[in-house]
Amino acid sequence: MHLQAAGQTDIGCVRSANQDAIDWLIDSASGQALLIVADGMGGYQGGEVASRIAVDTVMELLGPAIKKAEAESQHSSRERLMQSALDQASERIDARKRQEPNLDKMGTTIVIAWVHGQQASLAHIGDSRCYRYRDGGLTCLTRDDTVVQNMVEDGSIREEEVPNVPFRNVLTRALGASDATATLAEVRLEPGDRLLLCSDGLTGALEEELWPEVIDRSASVHLAVRALVTESLEKQAKDNVSVVLLAAE
Repeated sequence: MHLQAAGQTDIGCVRSANQDAIDWLIDSASGQALLIVADGMGGYQGGEVASRIAVDTVMELLGPAIKKAEAESQHSSRERLMQSALDQASERIDARKRQEPNLDKMGTTIVIAWVHGQQASLAHIGDSRCYRYRDGGLTCLTRDDTVVQNMVEDGSIREEEVPNVPFRNVLTRALGASDATATLAEVRLEPGDRLLLCSDGLTGALEEELWPEVIDRSASVHLAVRALVTESLEKQAKDNVSVVLLAAE
């Protein structure tokens, strides 16, 4: 399949700093792609440092594998490499904390998609998400690592009550603040599919039911990303907004 990707991150309408970090890489020769979104936490500087370390480490360690046409073609190999990259990112975050005690509370969410042919290997920690858009329908492919998600699943609250829960963004896992074990998944892509990775600044500002129309009316992935971020800002996004979108044709 032919792959195209675009991404954008914005400070949003309330925050004084952008603690999100994004990156992506497409290698046309191998037909592979790597997409990453991270949302840092831990104070003005700490979150920004943690998310950047995480994204840079994953890109450094996985980027070379993306450029190999045949290597790491097995799902188990991709999972192993993704988890190894996250372990290394966690170690680098911990090392930075030891060097700078004022950053001792920093950590980050992260979501990774490694596209290989018609397969996408996913890894995530925290509440940054990956969605698949297909034939007008949007499917969330990740599960939030949050207290409120646990409450929904154990029946303590209903899904429609989530927006009214004051601690709805409290994480149960974050890279650098817990062990680095990721939730891993494998999904199949069809021609025409879109993979969308985002921080919770997008999900918190723009209702998911509006995304398909935004994507459909956009002539390219670049315009779709710009439109999603712009509409989030028009909704007065309270958090940093980050989107990376991949089109598989």
